[in-house]
Amino acid sequence: MNAKAEPTQNSLDTVKLGAALALLLLAIVAFYYFADQSKLARYAGLLVAFGGSVALALQTDKGRIFLGFVRESQVEVRKVVWPTRQETVQTTLVVMFVVVVASILLWLLDLALGGLVRFVMGQGA
Repeated sequence: MNAKAEPTQNSLDTVKLGAALALLLLAIVAFYYFADQSKLARYAGLLVAFGGSVALALQTDKGRIFLGFVRESQVEVRKVVWPTRQETVQTTLVVMFVVVVASILLWLLDLALGGLVRFVMGQGA
């Protein structure tokens, strides 16, 4: 038997995720409830609550998995060989040229087919 063991979600993780969501929802409600307060204070409170919510969510197994994914993604992005400015400009010019040529060919095809349809319908001169 080759059965993969599904990781069981810890009940404390569920509580942490619920608390993070509740904190975020509470911050949004408070943001609108205190509409008469200064925007700076409201936004600061919202950002602090959002940061706390994210920090709490990252303490769960799924949060640690997500954080590992982000770190691995950063490592992979560093491995990418980015094109030089000259390569980028040349590729852009080739793409623009192909678009113009394709546009002209499609325009000529449209003219030809339109003329053919007018001729068949008896509307041409």
